Amino acid sequence: MPRFDKIAFVASETKEAAEALAKLTKQYGNADFAEANAIVALGGDGLMLQTMHCHLNSRIPIYGMNRGSVGFLLNDYHEDNLRERLKAAEITVIHPLRMTAYDERGAKHEALAINEASLFRQIYQAAKLKIAVDGKVRMDELICDGILVSTPAGSTAYNLSAHGPILPIDAPLLALTPISPFRPRRWRGALLPNDAKVRIEVLEPDKRPVSAVADHTEFRDVVEVEVMEESGIDILMLFDPGHSLAERVLAEQFGY
Repeated sequence: MPRFDKIAFVASETKEAAEALAKLTKQYGNADFAEANAIVALGGDGLMLQTMHCHLNSRIPIYGMNRGSVGFLLNDYHEDNLRERLKAAEITVIHPLRMTAYDERGAKHEALAINEASLFRQIYQAAKLKIAVDGKVRMDELICDGILVSTPAGSTAYNLSAHGPILPIDAPLLALTPISPFRPRRWRGALLPNDAKVRIEVLEPDKRPVSAVADHTEFRDVVEVEVMEESGIDILMLFDPGHSLAERVLAEQFGY
């Protein structure tokens, strides 16, 4: 079991987070990321996602404490006994999505998404999309505001707001969810195995331009997007006992 004698802290720019950073650094020190046994993120879910993106390949466990607003990915904030809390914490391993997008000039763009990879209409015109899964066309034409592919970790975020399903955190699944579908109007999306490769072709891109977004990275005027799980990257998240991400995802389905 790690000793957690070297903790690296990162904080958002809010007053609450800055004050917490000063107090915790004084009490526990602040190790360099290269030497840290754990990273403690002080802020909201946005900072937690940013921290995970910054340390995708480090395999350093990340423990968030809520000094922001939402805090779904975070633990409660307490200053005392931090090393003991880290030792007792439960580890959740998640994998990001790899989004590969090709724009109208033929340029290739890649980005990783922890929550979801999304396509959005850029103007007032609805997007027209063709959807293929593992090389087989499953929908010749979807007219919509957009579509997203969500990980289990991201299924309670934008995916849920778009009426997509909540996925158990350890489910080997991805959610394919339309955003404001017009035709077919009643299509609510699909559940896919986590090793599926989703290819989305933009129809009429000159008339109906579309952008592609992986979490907070955007590419505009795309004509084709591929999304698949990057199973070779493990992101290690730490949660207090009884408050794991799996428990939070399950509780979300019962409205609390």
